[in-house]
Amino acid sequence: IHDIISGNKFRKLKFNLIKAKELGYRGLLTFGGAYSNHIPAVAYAANTNGFKSLGFIRGEEIANNYLENPTLKYSHDLGMKFNFLSRSNYKHKTNKDYLNKLKNKFKDYYLIPEGGTNALGVLGCQEILNAKDKDFDYICCSVGTGGTICGLINSSNENQKIIGFSSINKNYLL
Repeated sequence: IHDIISGNKFRKLKFNLIKAKELGYRGLLTFGGAYSNHIPAVAYAANTNGFKSLGFIRGEEIANNYLENPTLKYSHDLGMKFNFLSRSNYKHKTNKDYLNKLKNKFKDYYLIPEGGTNALGVLGCQEILNAKDKDFDYICCSVGTGGTICGLINSSNENQKIIGFSSINKNYLL
C-alpha cells in the first residue's frame, strides 16, 4: 500500500499521525531495535509529514557505529535522531514513570510505542481486512508487539480463525 512504509506499519501509524497533528506535536518519539522496520517507517512518516523524529534504540553497543547499520543509516538520513539504551534500560519502555519522564523531557514529541502498537495502531490494523477477505477461513500473520493481530481479530468475521506466529524468539505468546 506504500512504497516505503510496509503494510502493517502504514496502518499502525495512520491514526497516530492524525492524532499527533491534531494535538499540535512537532515530533514523533518511538522505540525499536536496530533492525526494526518500525524505526524507518516512523522516520519516513515524520519526514514526509513535517515532524522531527527521535528513536530510542535497544542496544547501546551499536551507538558508536550505528551508521554502518542500513536501517539506522536510512532513518538517520531521513532526519531521525537516536538515543541508544542498554537492554536493561530498554525494558522500561512501557513503565508509566519512565514514559512520564520522557513526555516531560520531550514535550513537543508524540509518543508512539514500540512497533506502533497502541489503541490507534490497532484501529488502523482493523482496516487490513476488507470485503474481499470475507471468504477466507484462516488469516495468518506474524506477531511482534501484537497490534496487527489485535486489529485482525477485531475486524474478522465469525467464521474466520486468526492465527499468529511469533516473529521473535520468545515464548511470550504461549
